[in-house]
Amino acid sequence: MKFGFFPFILLSSLGFSLVAQKKEQVFLWSGDAPDEVPGEVGEETVEVNGVKRVSNVTKPTISYYLADNEIANGTTVVVCPGGAYKILAIEHEGEDVCHWLNRLGIHAVLLKYRVPRRKNREPYAAALQDAQRAMSLVRQAGKSWKVPLTKLGIIGFSAGGNLAIRTATSFAKRTYDPFDLADQLSCRPDFALLLYPAYLISENDPMVLDPSIKITKNCPPMFFAHTGDDHIPAEGSVLTYLALEKAGVVGSELHIYPFGGHGFGLRSNKHPVTDWHARAQDWFVSLDLIKN
Repeated sequence: MKFGFFPFILLSSLGFSLVAQKKEQVFLWSGDAPDEVPGEVGEETVEVNGVKRVSNVTKPTISYYLADNEIANGTTVVVCPGGAYKILAIEHEGEDVCHWLNRLGIHAVLLKYRVPRRKNREPYAAALQDAQRAMSLVRQAGKSWKVPLTKLGIIGFSAGGNLAIRTATSFAKRTYDPFDLADQLSCRPDFALLLYPAYLISENDPMVLDPSIKITKNCPPMFFAHTGDDHIPAEGSVLTYLALEKAGVVGSELHIYPFGGHGFGLRSNKHPVTDWHARAQDWFVSLDLIKN
């Protein structure tokens, strides 16, 4: 497969400039995705209230943002934007996150998964197939990079955080039939970052995890950042963190900030939560994913 390169992109939203190259988008599946019934409405990208929104995704893709060879260390992260499993907030929870990771010497891969929710399926079902497939494809591709992939993680925001947790807990069995040789490679993330993850709490009890989320000792360590005034309850992050601790998973980290709301991504605000990415960088160092 041949890759082309898009023009350089500058990032300034975090107070620094970064030049990064974006590889051509790669389709996750040749032909239709598993269990997919293509709709008549095509993919759309619009901006609503300052948020770049992608909708009607039927042909999911990954886009590679590889860190500069001089600072790259092989750590790689698949990025899952949020959007209630209805749309994708592709910029401030996607593209900007890839640039931030590149700044740290981390390869980034932007996942454009299927939205909106498919009828007669769980809200996350199609997206989870895409995420599992992406993990294996990235592992396959990473062998050929100038700075080869060493550790592969996942980061998600809101519904993308839900998707990231499900990817980090459902790796024992794929949710689709193996497609090609890439699917012989693991779809388990080595680590996961969850920013204000959604839909984690049982519908019957607000102090119990959704029973479809299975935390075991084989799950990777996870980083959580949430706010107390989020309309998505922070209890979901707390309960997941406690379940990881109870299962004996070493290395997880939890931050609950009092204010900051929901959906901030990498955009600055007046509250301390705006520095969550600095805490995540410290976490990367503590797990030896990057150097201090």
